Amino acid sequence: MNCEVNQLTSLDLSANTALIYLNCNYNQLTSLNVSANTALTTLYCGSNQLTSLDVSVDTALTQLICVSNQLTSLNISTNTALTYLGCFENKLTSLDVSANTAITYLDCSYNFLASLDVSTHTALTALYCSYNSLTSLNIQNGNNANLFLDATHNPALTCIQVDNVANANSYTGVTFFKDATASYSANCGALSVPDIG
Repeated sequence: MNCEVNQLTSLDLSANTALIYLNCNYNQLTSLNVSANTALTTLYCGSNQLTSLDVSVDTALTQLICVSNQLTSLNISTNTALTYLGCFENKLTSLDVSANTAITYLDCSYNFLASLDVSTHTALTALYCSYNSLTSLNIQNGNNANLFLDATHNPALTCIQVDNVANANSYTGVTFFKDATASYSANCGALSVPDIG
């Protein structure tokens, strides 16, 4: 079902229980109920006015694009089949992707995220997390050689946890992009021991 680029303010999908694809991008939706659409594998609901989105029953979802909305939270803990997640330009303060280890593409830029951990995401090939409030970023997933990373415009981010520091430095400006104030470490949580001479 494709109903993008309209002026829809509401959308009733309760009778469409066999629906597997929904594109309702570029409307004026303030809410979206997909609780009856448990067969959904693809949901595009970007550029609306959604303040919440419940996809907890949509466990078949492999692609979720909810960009450019007003979301303050996004619970994807039951969406373990997700491979593609775009949630940039929202108002997210946290994003737990620990249950979504199949993700290959994640764009959560332009939010208010303070931390992000994708260390269990060995299939991840693209991570966009720029323009956030990150103070913690863990990309130590054993597959940094195949990862594209944009972590720029996170002024409070001083340490990015990686597989290998030397390799990460060689990727910088090629496949890894970060602020100059951020450095790489194999253990960002390690306590520093002062040199007392």
